[in-house]
Amino acid sequence: MTSIEFDITTEISRMAERLLGHENGKRSEFIGRITDTYNKAREKEFLLIHNPGGWGNTVFEMCLDWEKSIVTGIADTMNELNHSWVLVQHFRSGNSFWHHMRDIRKEIRFFFRSKSLQAEMLAEELRLLTRRLPELRVILIGASQGAAFGNAVMRELGENSRVFSIELGIFFPHMSRRVMTDRTLAIDSNGLMPDPMAHRNLKAGFKAYMLAFLRWFRHRMYGKPVRFTNCINVPGHEYRWEYPAVKDAITEFMRANFGAGNK
Repeated sequence: MTSIEFDITTEISRMAERLLGHENGKRSEFIGRITDTYNKAREKEFLLIHNPGGWGNTVFEMCLDWEKSIVTGIADTMNELNHSWVLVQHFRSGNSFWHHMRDIRKEIRFFFRSKSLQAEMLAEELRLLTRRLPELRVILIGASQGAAFGNAVMRELGENSRVFSIELGIFFPHMSRRVMTDRTLAIDSNGLMPDPMAHRNLKAGFKAYMLAFLRWFRHRMYGKPVRFTNCINVPGHEYRWEYPAVKDAITEFMRANFGAGNK
């Protein structure tokens, strides 16, 4: 291990101890994840961080098609702009029923108050990465609750000029606390119809989630379980890359802030 590697490992370990105390299992996972991200990003110009929607635990391959299309479109645009990049996902909870039950109080608090210890922790991680990798820029990518989480991280970061956020379809309870800077792109409509979840259409939102629950239950009854998020159909609350209002806004934001690279 070189002196630089030892130094960064020591700093990550101290940060883990400060944030997680004596929770050894969580500390080890935290240290391993940040070290891995640092190693992936240190030779790149951009670190793309996808914050999944919903509970924030869906691996990319299992995300809804429209959410995947956004991440893929951003990555393709990076290539068109001739920038080097690496993509990671940031998970806010575990992927099981018991994890959901454990985290439900935390999720409710975040939904109504936009308070998140995990947002504070990710902000700390990004301060470390951008300090240690002075040429690196970070783009947070999130839809729905993932968009709200990205904005919570931006609030924690304040004026860190090398962290950007692309946020699609943020839920209405977060609107009053949303921060907007020249490093934030917030899209609240897909250009085809209003988003009921962003514009407080409670009737449409309630109906969509009740129908989603019935679909989910029916699939389980017939022995064909599916993820609850795959049962949700909220017209207007999908932001496909091929929609001009979505693609054009994101590509314009990226070109204006990042320009063409020299990869």
